[in-house]
Amino acid sequence: MTLMEYFEKTEGMGVLATADAQGRVDAALYACPHFLDPNDESALAFLMADRLSHRNLEANPHAAFLFIEHGEDHAGKRLSLTKIREETDPAKIQSLRRRNLPPQCEIDKTRYLVHFHVDSVRPLVGDEWLAASTAGQGKRQSAADIHAGR
Repeated sequence: MTLMEYFEKTEGMGVLATADAQGRVDAALYACPHFLDPNDESALAFLMADRLSHRNLEANPHAAFLFIEHGEDHAGKRLSLTKIREETDPAKIQSLRRRNLPPQCEIDKTRYLVHFHVDSVRPLVGDEWLAASTAGQGKRQSAADIHAGR
């Protein structure tokens, strides 16, 4: 199953972790990412408000997305991400919204479509890595191999 198919078919909860320039970490609940190019699993995007996660990404482009599948078997994915660009086109952002936001989320009307490169994919539990460049091919590497450049 491709990464795009996984997020389209799997129900669960996501957490996006970001850090500011001084390394202070924040975590926030996020919906599944958007894959805007069906032929490129190494790129995804999130809709974001002008809040702490977005401000952190302006100072530090690195983030992690933790996705926890519904159920009791500790299944899910951990994605290492790097911000590559953002857009503010209201029509495009509106077309990607999957649901209406709660009233407290509508207070800040500024929205961003933030694009990321998927640096790596790991299971929720364990130390097996799936390099983004081989995500659709199922080629797995251990953390030691990744760090050793193998």
